[in-house]
Amino acid sequence: MTTAITIKSTSTDVSNLPVLEISNLAVGYRGNEGFQRVVHEVSLLVRPGEVVALVGESGSGKTTTAQAVIGLLAENGRLEAGAVRLNGTDIAGWSQKRLDAIRGSKISLIPQDPTSSLNPVKTIGAQVAEVLQIHRQGSRAEIDARVIDLLTRVGLSQPVLRAKQYPHELSGGMRQRVLIAIAVALRPALIIADEPTSALDATVQKRILDLIDELRHEYGTAVLLVTHDLGVAADRANHLVVLKEGRVQEQGPTAEVLASPRSDYTRKLLADAPSLGKTRSVSRSISPRIHGRDDAIVVENLVQDFTIGGRRDVFRAVDGVSFTVQRGTTHAIVGESGSGKTTTVRSIVGFQKPTSGRIRVDGIDVMSLHGDTLRRFRKTIQLVYQNPFASLDPRQTIFQIVEEPLLNFDCPPREERARKVQAILDRVGLPQSALTRRPHGLSGGQRQRVAIARALVLDPQVLVLDEAVSALDVTVQAQILALLDELQQALGLTYLFISHDLAVVRQISDTVSVLHNGRQVDSGFVEDVFLRPESAYTRELIGAIPGQRKPTGTDITRSMGAER
Repeated sequence: MTTAITIKSTSTDVSNLPVLEISNLAVGYRGNEGFQRVVHEVSLLVRPGEVVALVGESGSGKTTTAQAVIGLLAENGRLEAGAVRLNGTDIAGWSQKRLDAIRGSKISLIPQDPTSSLNPVKTIGAQVAEVLQIHRQGSRAEIDARVIDLLTRVGLSQPVLRAKQYPHELSGGMRQRVLIAIAVALRPALIIADEPTSALDATVQKRILDLIDELRHEYGTAVLLVTHDLGVAADRANHLVVLKEGRVQEQGPTAEVLASPRSDYTRKLLADAPSLGKTRSVSRSISPRIHGRDDAIVVENLVQDFTIGGRRDVFRAVDGVSFTVQRGTTHAIVGESGSGKTTTVRSIVGFQKPTSGRIRVDGIDVMSLHGDTLRRFRKTIQLVYQNPFASLDPRQTIFQIVEEPLLNFDCPPREERARKVQAILDRVGLPQSALTRRPHGLSGGQRQRVAIARALVLDPQVLVLDEAVSALDVTVQAQILALLDELQQALGLTYLFISHDLAVVRQISDTVSVLHNGRQVDSGFVEDVFLRPESAYTRELIGAIPGQRKPTGTDITRSMGAER
């Protein structure tokens, strides 16, 4: 007979009985050489109404631990030892059929990627209704009404319309709200939130995290939050569990861990977190000057219109944007999705002709270029893309990837190409042994170093860094930012840094332009814009940077009551 699980009261008071208790958990994966253990003797508690954050880099065991709790390990994964107690009942050895009975009703998952986590051929309403139907939560009419209520509760506008739409018709933030609606539909005792906002803009991220907090307070639900963002964990968690290579480095009340980390690894994580670290001094690179003198990039009154659906209707994606970038400095363009960042960059690098305005890069009038002159201009300005896992050809060796731009421009003799490739690999801190390897044999940070090497092998004057560190863990991100700073100092490079992460922007940039709906709403020195923003939109962006929240009385009470 299936053991019943008794759900404790949904009061937000912290109970002595944990909703979740993990004891000495060990998990392994089957590979070519048998089972390899990746999680080692992990233990933690999550009490009602509490948020416990699992933090660490990729490969630290965060997601594997969370998947083990809800019984969703990959096919080659195996729970090798330990207990997973949900309200006192050990569910570690349960079959998938028994676990199906409690998924959604007692324990729910908010997955990381809202794009791939929803069925593209089912309406939003049908997908929210599914969890209610599986657990027989009423008649069809009652379920339909409950779906609209849930979509309303998670803050979706026009919930009746949204229920009839498909996932591709919703923004990323709206899709994430749908996943939260599914997770809270049956008011489970525990929600596992696996990087629930990592793909979202800062303000959308804040709204989603606020929503989870509201629902947690209302229902008394406990949350196991999986995140690599120390700022998010600092803001939202009562208790931190720091993992490295599948082992707990330390854990304790959030305020205590942040104030007095005991392990070297935790101290490094905290030091590397942009939202918790110090800002960069800009005095070294910005000096008083005559406007227009030694400007690597000049953009004046840039306008970019697009026709919609082949009709005469026109959408203005960029509306009168202007800024200059002094040679050897870093200028950031920030804003949410749809703000005009990418369109502005595409015009600057010559991928599209603006409707009007003026663009000069390294003294070259970009708008006058075409044909071979435009192709050769691209030696002057190179791009480093966001995702090092997608931007490198998996079939090529690292040598071939870095060499390829040389083959496309001038094609020097083979010996000279080899010398340049080897030299630039040294410059970005990669061993020569990497030359014969392919991208899949490198870590994320190493792949991004390859992408930077490929961009630098042509000796450009300007690098455009399009969300170049957003896909990286905090420690690897810090290493790449340090590398970029070193390269700028050594080579006199000018950077155009595209990002939605204001914490990183404040750390690396000298000047900044803030875009909103295609318009530039703030611009100037980074510290001036951050300390004295002119627009309400910029103030909202800055306010959404994680790691700034002060503990409330309730948070402090919970943290004190959560001593292990």
